[in-house]
Amino acid sequence: MKRYVMALDLVDDPQLIKEYEDYHREVWPEIKRSILDAGILQMEIYRFENRLFMNMEVGEDFSFEKKSAMDAANEKVQEWEQLMWKYQAAIPGANPGEKWVMMTKIFELV
Repeated sequence: MKRYVMALDLVDDPQLIKEYEDYHREVWPEIKRSILDAGILQMEIYRFENRLFMNMEVGEDFSFEKKSAMDAANEKVQEWEQLMWKYQAAIPGANPGEKWVMMTKIFELV
């Protein structure tokens, strides 16, 4: 199993952050299904102020390219992603149009 940790900012507006969290309390079933179908076994999102951190554990068959292709072909995922842009802001250092940015592990206690 492999783990990826990513970061994203939210628009720094308390009402929009509340709405974003409300959506994530009731994630559409089609979105949950697309996550699992892509080979993501576990996903958590944490928030501090307007910064988000996502932790994903994935199976051996997971790839970001596969997930991206699946998402592009799924109308419901495209609808969800378009809706989420209302709340999301690119993190400093992100490429244009990029949402979640991969974080680099700098420490591990084993």
